[in-house]
This record gives sequence, structure tokens and C-alpha cells, in this order.
Amino acid sequence: MTNSMDKKLFFIANLSIFIIGMGFAVRANIANDLQTSIFDAIDSVRSATMVGQALGITFTGFAFTLLFGSAIVDFIGSKKMLVFSALSYLLGSSIVVFASLLEASWAAYYIVLSGLLMTGLGWGAVEAAVNPVVATIDPKNKVKRLNLLHAWWPAGIVVGGLLGVLLDSLNASWQFNLLALILPSILLLVLVLKVEFPLTERVISGVSYLDMFKELYRKPQFIIFWCCMWLTTTSELAPGQWVDLSLSKIVGFKGILILVYVSSLMFVMRHFAGAIAKQLSTVGLLWFSSLFAAIGLYGLSVANGPVNAFFAATVWGIGVCYMWPTMLATVSERFPKGGALFLGLMGFGGGMAIQFALPKLGAIFDQAKIEAAGGLEQLALLSGEQLEQVQKIAAVESFQSLVYIPVLLLPVFGVIWFYDHSRQKKLAFSN
Repeated sequence: MTNSMDKKLFFIANLSIFIIGMGFAVRANIANDLQTSIFDAIDSVRSATMVGQALGITFTGFAFTLLFGSAIVDFIGSKKMLVFSALSYLLGSSIVVFASLLEASWAAYYIVLSGLLMTGLGWGAVEAAVNPVVATIDPKNKVKRLNLLHAWWPAGIVVGGLLGVLLDSLNASWQFNLLALILPSILLLVLVLKVEFPLTERVISGVSYLDMFKELYRKPQFIIFWCCMWLTTTSELAPGQWVDLSLSKIVGFKGILILVYVSSLMFVMRHFAGAIAKQLSTVGLLWFSSLFAAIGLYGLSVANGPVNAFFAATVWGIGVCYMWPTMLATVSERFPKGGALFLGLMGFGGGMAIQFALPKLGAIFDQAKIEAAGGLEQLALLSGEQLEQVQKIAAVESFQSLVYIPVLLLPVFGVIWFYDHSRQKKLAFSN
């Protein structure tokens, strides 16, 4: 493959990741609007839970497309997967806009779910297609390349988040957030149709499709990393989707600005992932990521103003910055014969983790606001500052529930890091 073709493939891969980052920001932007415009009118007591379910179903679509797409991407090709992704974003965004124009009802709620599910399917198709392609193009620098690729995820979040703030300042309809996904999706569709994609690393190396599946029982240690993926993804993505709905109530300004700031930080830092991993090792990098994530999440949950919130967000951003791409790179390096299947399973685990986490966050929020108000009847009577105070309490409790997730990762990554270091010392001594 020519260097020129490599550059085109990298550009398409970066654009596709940029678009799903924009989609993430758009969902964070509209979470509060979905609650107040549609879900409160349907069931005001459970509206936060409904938001969690709506956002969570996106991750369900993402998880299952990534799971099955990764298993068949070598058959159908990355090109078709990306075409499907672009069409899914176009159709899914249009469906949610359509639902918002209907009278608030359970029918509208389920139409919203179907539209968000469709965008999730497109998201999963991107990950299934581009991660193996990038790993194939530059197999000797997977940590560096996958982090550079996924740097365009926070770049998309920055653009999508700032667009949402701009639309809000102009008092524009929140539905324009969804329409903003259409133009880059069309661009992606046009570019993908003009380029041919390479065979994956597994196919090039001669590892059979059956051998790829056999790696699941040949390498049982993969399960450890798969389980960790549930926790690293929850530490990174669940707060990102919940940030506007909850932190806006805690710190007194649009929570999406925190997500924009953290994403800008992540975009810059992911360009240095390769050098840092060489100094610490990939698992050492993941250990420090978990530590900073835990400290940052706790700081965000107790922040009571802009300064505290941005300081805590910085710590959290440093923590979660490398988690997703470094987990993928670690698995790709340790289990190369697992190919796209192992990468897909990792993404599936991450997606399902958020599908469970977001409705749980919503339920914690709803229960906390009922308890803070003194019961359902009292909650129904609240308005103005009293209601805002109850929602602040609920927001703090829902965010604090996330702190324990990265803490659980510290002993796991610590043991693996120590084992790897000990084995390297033995090999060096024997040589």
C-alpha cells in the first residue's frame, strides 16, 4: 500500500472517530432537553432514569454492532461497515428530531430510543472498522497510533460541545444539535466510497478465522482485560454523558463546558501516549490513569464552584485520557492472533458497561431527589430554588457513586504491572 493511500485511510479513520465524538457531545447536550421537553411530561418522577435509559441504549447499539461487526469485518470489509455507520447517523439523528416534534407520549419516548439506538449502531460500526485498519497499517506502533486515532474522539466532543453552547446562547432549538451530525456523516460517506481498504493484520499474518476464535480459550488471561474494560469505560464515558445534566446543577454553569475542556486536554495528551507508555509500560499507564480518575471523579462530585470543578476535571481528564485506546492497544499487543474479534469484544464490554451504568445513575438521581424532598408528594409540590436544591443533592449522590469504579482497577493493574516487571527482570538476568 502506498504512503498516499495510508494517509487517506488515516484521514478517513480520524474523521469517523471525530464524528462519533461529536455524537457523544450532542447526546450530552440534549440530555437535559430530552428530560424537560419530553420525559418530564411522561413521568416526572422517573424522568432522570428515562434519560439514562435513552442514553444507555446508544451504548447497547454500539456494543452489539461492535461485537458482531468485529467478528465479520474480515468478510464484509471495513468499507461497508463505514458506509453503514454514516447512514446510521443520518437516519438516527432524523428519527430523534422527528420524535421531538410529536406530542410527549410513550410513543415519542420509544421513537427517541429507536433513533438513539440507530446512532449507537453507527458508532459501533466505526470502532469495528477502523481499529483493526489502523493496527494493520502501523503494527509496530499500536499504542501510539491508536491513541492518535482516538485523539479525534475528544476533538469531536469539543466541536460538538461548543456548537451546543453556541446554539443555546442563540436560543436556537436544541434539535439543531442533531442536525449538525448530518454534514460530516455525508462527507464520510463520500470519502469511504472512493477508497479501498486493506486486509486486516490477522488475515495478512495467515491466522485463520477459526484460530482467532480459538484464542478465547488459549488465552484465558484475556478475560481479565475484558472485565477491566467494563470498569475503565465506565470511569471515562459515564461521567461524560452525565456531566451536563448533573454538574450544571452543582457548579452553576453549563456542565458541557467541563466536558469540552477535558476533551481539549485529552486531544493534546493522547499525542504523547507512545512516549509515556515506553517509560511506564502500558499497564503502568493504566494504573496511574485509574488513580487520577478516582481522585478527579471525587473532586467533581463535591465541587461547588467553577474553580473547584475545573481543577477536578483536569485530574479526571488526565486519568481517563488514555484508558480506551490503551486498553485496545494492550490487548492487540498481547493477543495479536485475537485480531478484530478481541478488539470487538473489548468494545462490546465497554459499551455494555455504560448501558448498565447510565440507567443506574438515573435511578440513583431519581431516588435521591425523592429522599431529599421528603417523599413523592412533597417532591411534586416543589418548584424554583427548592427544586433546584433537591436536584443538586441528587446530582452529587449520582456522581459520587462513580468514584468507586476506578478504585477497583488499582489492585488489578498493580498486580499485572508487578508481574510483567518481574518477568522482564528474570528474562534480562537469564540473558
